[in-house]
Amino acid sequence: MSDDTRTADRIEIADLFARLGNLLDEQRHEDARTVYSDDVVVRSPRGEVHGLDELTAHLKQNRVEGERTQHVYGSVLVSVDGDRAEATANQIVYFYRDGEPPHRTSGVRVAGTAVRTPAGWRLDATRIELAWMRES
Repeated sequence: MSDDTRTADRIEIADLFARLGNLLDEQRHEDARTVYSDDVVVRSPRGEVHGLDELTAHLKQNRVEGERTQHVYGSVLVSVDGDRAEATANQIVYFYRDGEPPHRTSGVRVAGTAVRTPAGWRLDATRIELAWMRES
């Protein structure tokens, strides 16, 4: 595998985090398949889900009416090994209502595995760990 291919793969995998943040912020839960594989496993402080359908239902169920989020990712690291990759990122999540400052802010660590699919790279397993939370 060439250095150019490895670099392109790392960029595409890092891009999954940005796309995931946008998907969550815009509440486009039905678009989860653009980021996750069909048999994804997600472990988070809110529980564990298996498969894309269960994940989509979980995202919709945990939505709080009138509450919006802004996900900001940083420190994204990606290690590619063929058609699999390990990735980690830090995430700050702001919870707010339109026109108001955030009423809650969380620091989160996200780690996962990505797999190459015919549709491109997709997150196959993620672990979300809450590092801290501040209520305003």
